[in-house]
Amino acid sequence: MKLAEIPTPALVVDLAAMDRNIKRMADFFAGGSCRVRPHFKAHKTPAIAKRQLAAGSCSGLTCATVGEAEVVVDEGLTDDVLIANQVVGPGKAVRVAKLAKSCDMKVAVDSEFGLNDLAQAARAAGVDIGVLVDVNVGLPRCGIAPGASALELAKLIDSTDGVTLRGMMGYEGHVVGIEDRAEREPRATKAMGRLLESVKMVREAGLPCEIVSAGGTGTYDITGGMEGVTEIQAGSYALMDTAYAKLDIPFEKAFSVLGTVLSRPRPDQCAADSGHKATTQDHGNPDVKGIDGASVMFLSDEHATIALPPESTIAVGDPIELWPSHIDPTINLHDVMYAVEDDEVVEVWPISARGYLEQRRR
Repeated sequence: MKLAEIPTPALVVDLAAMDRNIKRMADFFAGGSCRVRPHFKAHKTPAIAKRQLAAGSCSGLTCATVGEAEVVVDEGLTDDVLIANQVVGPGKAVRVAKLAKSCDMKVAVDSEFGLNDLAQAARAAGVDIGVLVDVNVGLPRCGIAPGASALELAKLIDSTDGVTLRGMMGYEGHVVGIEDRAEREPRATKAMGRLLESVKMVREAGLPCEIVSAGGTGTYDITGGMEGVTEIQAGSYALMDTAYAKLDIPFEKAFSVLGTVLSRPRPDQCAADSGHKATTQDHGNPDVKGIDGASVMFLSDEHATIALPPESTIAVGDPIELWPSHIDPTINLHDVMYAVEDDEVVEVWPISARGYLEQRRR
């Protein structure tokens, strides 16, 4: 199949560019004490995870949901899994306990409620689940306060049957996308200082803390170079999007949304079938690939309305590609990706962990 024969809208991966990105990340961590734990949520695709793991320098895989972890284990991708999120909600802890029978399962915890639910499920299943204290390092999302509060939770975990304290984690998501490195680097360092100080307190209390997990694509070489951080949870680096492409990081855009021009009502405008059911706009409108001077005016349900230079020769029925502004939710809209070399489709990859598998598996 040729690129122009793919039914649209569709996700297209430049295989060579993606493999270069994966190699760059693996090479950065090769030989050092810190590893990369690729975030499966970024692409949700076993075929990509296999390439990341095969490239080396990995400690395992990171997941955001129990459903993603189930896919990772079912596909036999790795026996080292971290759910870097709170496992709270009906039946989730029981499912994690089931997974812990066949892999080294670790889960982030920031509350006594979450800990007790997880520990109860582990005891009922006769397994042990590893736990990382999730520390709030500045992103107003999940995570217990650093310092004394984090230490108290670590003590509680250590004294709870069914779980084992394995370490601590913190995500500096509030700074990973800052475009100016002169601002991003000191703010990331400050955020990680909160985590590392908590780690120090836990260790001084005689508690185990083998794993210190943090970071993302935008801070992989900042946080990943700090003494005491053992792994980086980067995900977007393999495919990249226009938001991360604004940063001074050595990864190239390897992923696009392929559409078809449906209408060219005026010389300076066209409409394609790649609207916001095909690509998200939470980080801004996508960019137009390969047409200088073209830009997305707005996205409708089924249409991308695109401003064109009047001299453009693109016509109704022609393919047109968009660079997404945020890969994770864009990928979640689709069932498959088309891996392309030049203009030839070489593989079609199922996005096995898309959507909420909890509903689909009932």
